[in-house]
Amino acid sequence: MWFRQLSFYHLPAPEQIVASKLADALNARQFQRCSGLDWFSEGWVAPAPHLDEPLYMQRERLLLSLRREDKVLPAGVIRDFLDAKLRDIEQQELRKVGRKEKLAMKEQITDDLLPRAFTRTSRTAAYFDLARGWLVVDSGSASKAEALLSNLREAMPPLPATLPRTVLSPHTLMTDWLAAGEASGDFVLDSDCELKDSSENGAVVRCTRMDLTADEIRQHIATGKQVTRLGLIWRERIRFTLTDTLQLKKLQFLDVLQEEASQAGDDAASLFEATFLLMSEELGELIDDLVQALGGLQDAANVAPPAAASTASAPPAAAAAPGTVDVPWD
Repeated sequence: MWFRQLSFYHLPAPEQIVASKLADALNARQFQRCSGLDWFSEGWVAPAPHLDEPLYMQRERLLLSLRREDKVLPAGVIRDFLDAKLRDIEQQELRKVGRKEKLAMKEQITDDLLPRAFTRTSRTAAYFDLARGWLVVDSGSASKAEALLSNLREAMPPLPATLPRTVLSPHTLMTDWLAAGEASGDFVLDSDCELKDSSENGAVVRCTRMDLTADEIRQHIATGKQVTRLGLIWRERIRFTLTDTLQLKKLQFLDVLQEEASQAGDDAASLFEATFLLMSEELGELIDDLVQALGGLQDAANVAPPAAASTASAPPAAAAAPGTVDVPWD
């Protein structure tokens, strides 16, 4: 149940998402195994083994899970079959096979092998936090998060969800924090970071299990490098790595949270419910705190970026009113 990576989207109108309609939409698009010539299949499944429906609802939080099945047919296998076929033709018919005929043979071999190919499956979980206005996806991959969002939009169009655009860019805030040797609010620096030179072929510095307040870290920033990944700990409850694309990777829920969840449930169903509610509440507060530290969401009435980046010692800007204008960070 515990999410390990995090991508999140802003819901400008969460009241438009009706749980009963979403449940019907997901039920109509439940997962089906790949058929004969399909390379992949996607569909909605129950988020946990003890559940029967694709949508799980608790306190304005709607949990769902997208399953994907891919056929595994390596190019080398197709090439081996094709080479054997070409040798037979050359030996039996004493001729060379032309390019067009070879392509047709390759397509036929692929069609013959595809129904017998092995499959691999994956799942991507996500939940709507309707009270806070977030769609939270258990993935640090932009492509997987977008695939889930695309399937949601196909199931129940239109789905108003946008990538959050904050007043400050993540790399500006992370660089300020690292230059100051401390984070603000409920965040503290952990022991990992990545810095990159802004030039096209600039140097990359990765630090692991290191004191991030060391002088050598500040020297990298002084030479113009910007922070693209930063290890943080939030309220001594969640450890994670923040990226310059506003994704949270290597999420680790610390022992205090896991103990709270384990004490709240006696069987699989109650433990699942307690874990989901605790996790979603903590992640909701974490996301809110992070967005606030980044100056809040850009206001549709005031999309101009701040005149200057905040200094390392300055407090974060006040949160702006939520908006949906998609303005790239500078």
